[in-house]
Amino acid sequence: MSILLFYIFYGYTWLVSQIPSKAIHRVSDLTYLILYYLVRYRRKVVRKNLINSFPEKDSKEIVRIEKRFYRHLCDLVFENFMLLHASRKRALRRCDISNLKIFDELAKEGKSVIIATGHYGNWELLSLAGSTSKHIPVGIYKPINNKRFERLINNSRKRFGGVPVAMKDTLRAMVKYRQQNKPILLGLIADQTPASGDIRYWTTFLNQDTPVFLGIEKLAKKFNYPVYFCSIDKIRRGKYKANFILLSEKPKDEKPYEITEKYIKTLENIIKEKPEYWLWS
Repeated sequence: MSILLFYIFYGYTWLVSQIPSKAIHRVSDLTYLILYYLVRYRRKVVRKNLINSFPEKDSKEIVRIEKRFYRHLCDLVFENFMLLHASRKRALRRCDISNLKIFDELAKEGKSVIIATGHYGNWELLSLAGSTSKHIPVGIYKPINNKRFERLINNSRKRFGGVPVAMKDTLRAMVKYRQQNKPILLGLIADQTPASGDIRYWTTFLNQDTPVFLGIEKLAKKFNYPVYFCSIDKIRRGKYKANFILLSEKPKDEKPYEITEKYIKTLENIIKEKPEYWLWS
C-alpha cells in the first residue's frame, strides 16, 4: 500500500507542478477552506500555541493570525509540491537569494559558514542556494520512515546543487569537506523540540520555557565557522527573499550558550513581526 500511496502522491505533485502559479493559489484557497473550517486540522494546538505566545493579544487578533497562518500553510504545501518537480528557472523565480553574495569572499578564502534557520516563511527554498553559491551547500535533514518519500525530497534538493546529509552524519560530513579543503554552507533547522532524553538546555522562547537543541553552537565552536541566521521572508504570495543576519563571527570567543540565545532571540523577533509565517501546528 505504501508503494501505491507514493506513486499517487508523486503523480499528484507532478500535476500540481505543471499548472500556473495563479491556478495553484486557487487550489490553495479551496484547501484552506476545507482544512480550516471542515477538517479543523490541529486548530486546538495552533490556538493554544498562539495564546501562550501572545498573551497580550485579544481573541480577535489571535483568530486573525490563526487564519492567516492556515492560508500560508496551504500555500506552503502547494509551493513545495511544485518544487519537487520544478525547473531551476521556475524555482528561482520563487525566492530572491542574491544576498548569498555576501559569502563569496569567504568562499574564495576557503572558509565555511553555518547557516541556521527555522520553520519560517518557506525554509525549503534555502535549498536553492546550490544554484548560485560558491560554497557547497550542505543541508542537514532528519530521516523519515518512508524512504521513497525521503529520496524524492532529497533528489529535489540535489537538483539545485544541494547536498542532503542525514543528521547523524553531520560531523562526519563536516570533517570530510574540511579535509578536502572544500568550503561549505551548512544549513541547520534548529527550532524543533529535542527528545526528552536529549534535553541539555532550556530558555525562554515566545513567553514560554522551552528546551532547545545545542547543535548549532557545538558545531560552530568545534570548527570555529561563522554563524548566520537565514530568514526566508514572504514578500507576497509565491515570492520570498532570503535575508542573512550575522550571529557570531568567531564562535570560539563566545560565552557558553550565547550563540544559542542569539539564534533563539533572532527567530523570536522575526516571528513577532509576522507571526502567521511560522509553523504553529
